[in-house]
Amino acid sequence: MNLANMMKQAQQVQKRLQDAQKDLAETKITASSGDEAVTVTCDGHGKFKSIKLSKKALNPENPDSVDEETIEMLEDLITSAMNQAIADANKKMQDKMKGIVPAGINIPGLF
Repeated sequence: MNLANMMKQAQQVQKRLQDAQKDLAETKITASSGDEAVTVTCDGHGKFKSIKLSKKALNPENPDSVDEETIEMLEDLITSAMNQAIADANKKMQDKMKGIVPAGINIPGLF
């Protein structure tokens, strides 16, 4: 196999990997618990996207007493906190790895 063919194959593999990464980023995965009292959505990379709460989750004895604005506010607060925690964890991991991996070495997916 000559070098030109190897380079062409490497480019094809790189393109397929990029397409797969894009597809995963656009994929929505949803899971529920508590008879759909809580529903969480993430993308194909496992990045948290949203949380949905049912009235039953907030007040199982009297779900009708919970208004939609309260639910939306709590969903937004939880989503914000989850995304901040994930961002902080990623930053901490990057900082820790920078102390381990020698300067100039780039490990894909790590930084």
